[in-house]
Amino acid sequence: MLGLAGLALLAACGPRGEEAPALRASGLAPHWRLLAPPGPGPHPAALLLSGCDGVRDNLEFWAEVFVAEGRAALIMDSHTPRRLDGAGAYAFVCTGTAMRGAARAGDVAVALDALARTDGIDATDVVILGASHGGWTAMEFVALAGQGTPPPGLAAWPEPPAALLARVSALVLLYPYCGVLNDARAEAWEAAPPTLMVLSGADSIVSTPACLARAEALRASGARVDAEVLSGADHAYDQRERSPLSPLAFDADLRERARAAVEGWLAGALR
Repeated sequence: MLGLAGLALLAACGPRGEEAPALRASGLAPHWRLLAPPGPGPHPAALLLSGCDGVRDNLEFWAEVFVAEGRAALIMDSHTPRRLDGAGAYAFVCTGTAMRGAARAGDVAVALDALARTDGIDATDVVILGASHGGWTAMEFVALAGQGTPPPGLAAWPEPPAALLARVSALVLLYPYCGVLNDARAEAWEAAPPTLMVLSGADSIVSTPACLARAEALRASGARVDAEVLSGADHAYDQRERSPLSPLAFDADLRERARAAVEGWLAGALR
């Protein structure tokens, strides 16, 4: 049974009334971090979404990759404002009890809207990179925007969803969750940007075959969906910071292979 602390956390993270976009943004923005290349810009941008355990060092790595390529990088923390960091993240988000991908998609919508009003940012060219739960979130955002349906928990889109989606120049999905709770389907994928899935060949957390099948189904919409499978890789190989009980391990060589795959694919996709 849950103790009093667990019950209090579950209540804080349970179903909430629908939020106005401005209210959602005001709660999230203090926990965002924007890294920008030198110079006044305007710089194209990248929006980085963490896995279910919250912002970790792998997002710092990918932010630096984007900044080196001339993109500003917004690291978005969806966990801390909801008090879902630490043990709460593993207990609730990683188990699918709280903040599923569709609900978190509202964070993506308000972040894209905020980038459009940020000095020095070219918000017409935004790459979204999502790791694990963040990849699931990115897929749900694209599907919901394609359908015009506001994400659960968000009272309305901050801007017309087609306009938000048009600003996303590419999706990069690192070992995303593609299981039955992921509602990104081909019928809502027609307007999707070019998409790359970088999958782990030996993933012990999510199903790589499910993602390959989903990629094949999404291609039926006519959108570009590519998949790169890193042989021998397990989940979250690019992340050093993790729970002491985690069976996963950081692998610098695999992270470098992923970086090369992402940079090479983006060079072609954004040409």
